[in-house]
This record gives sequence, structure tokens and C-alpha cells, in this order.
Amino acid sequence: MAVLAGAEPFAHTGSTEAGFLLCHGFTGTPASMRPWGDHLAEAGYTVRCPLLPGHGTRWQDMNRTGWEDWYGAVREELLALFATCDTVFVAGMSMGGTLTLRLAEEFGDRIAGIVLVNPSVLTLRWDAKLLPVLSRILPSVPGVANDIAKPGETELAYSRTPVRAAASLAKLWKLTRADLRKVTQPVLLLHSAVDHIVEPVNSQVILDGIGSDDVTEVVLENSFHVATQDHDAGLIFTRTVDFARSVRRAGQVDAG
Repeated sequence: MAVLAGAEPFAHTGSTEAGFLLCHGFTGTPASMRPWGDHLAEAGYTVRCPLLPGHGTRWQDMNRTGWEDWYGAVREELLALFATCDTVFVAGMSMGGTLTLRLAEEFGDRIAGIVLVNPSVLTLRWDAKLLPVLSRILPSVPGVANDIAKPGETELAYSRTPVRAAASLAKLWKLTRADLRKVTQPVLLLHSAVDHIVEPVNSQVILDGIGSDDVTEVVLENSFHVATQDHDAGLIFTRTVDFARSVRRAGQVDAG
């Protein structure tokens, strides 16, 4: 299937000193990451944001993929960044945050720091427990896109949630939660005060579970779930650059 206009992956070639891998969310596309990526590119960073398998075409395609495919895509991009940049950061929103955490768990201090925006590692929805059964009989349910407070903003994402893919996401959540203590890099976690998709308990579970000593938490007071397209987008972007600069300065002091 052809990729939807605006859903394409993107990359910016900047400094070989530092780069960012951006990871988009479940049923979403790189469109929600593009303004963030543009800001990082303007600050001089090399940026890569892949389109996850099964995304950006039609929701039926997602049911033919699973978390291993999504993780494999971001992992491949991360390895490419390792080959071109001295210092590498990973950032993600929603499931992109889950993938970011999983990469941090696997690669340790090869990743200089991570940025999480409304990351997910669980859900309190009662029907989530039925996903393994529902995935065999129900192709899709209503989607979760467009949780944005800012008028006029639209998320480029599926209008339906593919159930088999959702069941696979639940498996990724479980694996990621079990290894949170392996996350030891500096962490910037930004989460919305009101999020209709990812419950607030997610950020608390992450903060309680990770092994990082350097953790900064920022509450986004004026945005819903898709915060990179919402009122607090500028805050996310500037705090990300400040975070990366701080981590790099600290690394130079340690090296000296």
C-alpha cells in the first residue's frame, strides 16, 4: 500500500557530534514528530524518524505486524546513528516512548539520554485483558487518534485501532516494564496533566521503576496526549535541546 501523504519517514543530516532518533506512536506516523525533528535539526542535530511497519497506510496493514517489527525498525535506525554520530539520543511519544525505553534497556550507555513524551507501559482499561481473545475474532475497534487540545490541529493516524496489533503492544509493555531498572541513562520525561489515551499511572510506574539517577520530570499543563502537536509543543522542543546540551556538557566534564 502507498504511504499516506505526510506520513513519510524523514531525516536531517546535521552534526556528526550528536544525533537524535525519534519514535512515533501506535497507529500514528512521523507527521507528529516532524515539528520536533525540524527544531532539533535547526539546533544542529542529525535526526532520523522512521515510519514503523504497518503504519501510515491503512489500519489493516498493522494487524500483519507486531512489536518485534516496530522495534526492529527503530533499532536499525539507532545502529545507523551510532555509525554516524559520536553521541546519540532517543526520544519518543506514547508507544514511541515504550520503544525508546526498550532501546535504552538493550543498549545501555551507548545511548547518551532519552526523552519521553506521554510514554506508555500499561493500560488500566478493563477490556485490555481480553485482547488475546478479541484479536482472534475482532479486527479493529474505534481509534485513539487526535487527542489534542489545540484547535485546528489534526493527528495523521488511523481512525481504527487494529486489535491484533494492540495485543502485540501489550506484550511489549510487559517486557519493557520488567526491565525498567536497566534504564540508567539521563531521562527527560514530559507528560500531560490531562491525557485521554495514556493514563497518568504510566509516568509514575516509569519514574518508580527506572534505574536512572538523572531524571527530570515536566508536567505539560496545556496539552492532551499528542503533545508534540499541542499548546506545549514549543516547551517540549526547547527542553529537549536544553536536556541534550546539559548531558553533553556533563559528559565532557566527566571525560576531562
